[in-house]
Amino acid sequence: MRSAGTAAALATLTAVTSACATGAVAAPAPATSTLPPVPPGPAASLSQEQVDSALSSLDGLVTDAMDRTGVPGVAVAVVYRDQVVYSKGFGVREVGRPELVDPDTVFQLASVSKPLASTVVAGVVGQGVVEWDQPAGQYDPSFALSAPYVTEHATIADLLSHRSGLHTGAGDLLEDLGFDRDYILSHLDQHPLDPFRSSYNYSNFGYTAGAEAAAVATGTAWEDLADQVLFDPLGMTGTSYRHEDYEAAANKAAIHVPAGDGTWVARYTRDADAEAPAGGASSSVRDLAQWVRLQLGDGVHDGTQVIDPDALAVTRVPHSVSSPPASPEARTGFYGLGWNVSYDDQGRLQIGHSGAFDLGAATAVLMLPVEQLGIVALTNGHPEGIPEAITAGFFDVAQHGQPTVDWLTFTAGIFAQIEQADAPETDWSQPPADPQPARDLAAYTGTYANPYYGPLTVTADGDRLTMTMGPAEAPTTFPLTHHSGDVFTFESIGENANGLAGALFAVDEGGTAASVRLDFYDREGLGTFTRG
Repeated sequence: MRSAGTAAALATLTAVTSACATGAVAAPAPATSTLPPVPPGPAASLSQEQVDSALSSLDGLVTDAMDRTGVPGVAVAVVYRDQVVYSKGFGVREVGRPELVDPDTVFQLASVSKPLASTVVAGVVGQGVVEWDQPAGQYDPSFALSAPYVTEHATIADLLSHRSGLHTGAGDLLEDLGFDRDYILSHLDQHPLDPFRSSYNYSNFGYTAGAEAAAVATGTAWEDLADQVLFDPLGMTGTSYRHEDYEAAANKAAIHVPAGDGTWVARYTRDADAEAPAGGASSSVRDLAQWVRLQLGDGVHDGTQVIDPDALAVTRVPHSVSSPPASPEARTGFYGLGWNVSYDDQGRLQIGHSGAFDLGAATAVLMLPVEQLGIVALTNGHPEGIPEAITAGFFDVAQHGQPTVDWLTFTAGIFAQIEQADAPETDWSQPPADPQPARDLAAYTGTYANPYYGPLTVTADGDRLTMTMGPAEAPTTFPLTHHSGDVFTFESIGENANGLAGALFAVDEGGTAASVRLDFYDREGLGTFTRG
């Protein structure tokens, strides 16, 4: 997902939509030795008839969203009172092909991978291997951030609740270039930090570092740990944190983006192995319904306590304020450990999460634990608010008998604002009125060093420049187009791409470029490459 805009907004979007559907109030204060005991939480209030009414509305909610957006495929499952009461696919797995989506179709989950991951880590906590509030570095000695105090004290809970101080998007551009998890995590210590534990920044690789610490403590690779702790015990045979497993699935949904003419096209591949705990899972609604059963059953699945209930409960506690209220009447958004956490007008805990790949996937999960009710919606299209509209609409009908909001219009509007906010700061598509000529191209060619991104090589081929960067085994070459003077442009790539970017060469007194700053890669001051 995008390193800014989409990523941060998705952390709170589920809470926003659910709050609008049911209202929200602040959580009660925890009990302490000087306070009276916290009174019992609210009892379930939805009737079977209300849930049945919501279930009967689901086909219409899905088909309406598909008709209005053209998204190729959707799959939805609902769990109520430990039963899978709805599990259905709609549309096609890939545009131009006849294969239909069904409950076993495997989708890429994007950030719905996060609550799956916190469930896995809760299993490790329940086994006594790690503790939520112990420093991540105690389990993974390679863990490091730019401030020694934070490196020493940041816990797994800090990292899984986005309060380490790492900025939104830290490491994401390295992933887009093809760097692997080890490289990215080992370079997080070059990122500046916001105040530790008093700031909230949605960070895929901060989250990955927290989950990785738990995996290192067990001596098991993250992907294998998830299989052992969660997927195998629940029979989730179509679920994996390995991109190769998604690619190998015979029944999988391709990811799609709008083609610009009202149609959709399967144009990209999205390999999220580097951030697997935060965004690299793939699954079907049939499998995810089993996980929803486990969540609603406080860690019990088919009569077996798979995940310790106390460890699981910690994931649902507000650990960070993800969206402070803008006014006394506004609602506060909270983030737990891999969950958006909110409370409705009746004081009921509501947990959920959205996921999005700009390259073509959008997902959402939403649960009311006290009602034993949960829904998951998966789509194979660029994020436009579709799964959020389906899940929020379902709960709205359950609570009120009919939708009280045009959810698709509401959520689509949020995503449209996100798209606008993600536009580049400089519009390089507009050439200057009086462009200055470039120097002889030899002035720019050579190799430039950067401790974060690694080397960048600029090469001349006739009257054109190219630059090459990324991991040595699979570098990316960008054609450079002259803009004016010592400034060239290139097309940004990957999940976070937002169009043309600038390569700004700084030339020394001898007429040779001494450095080049890539504005797209310089969001945190890390994008200047210096000639060696």
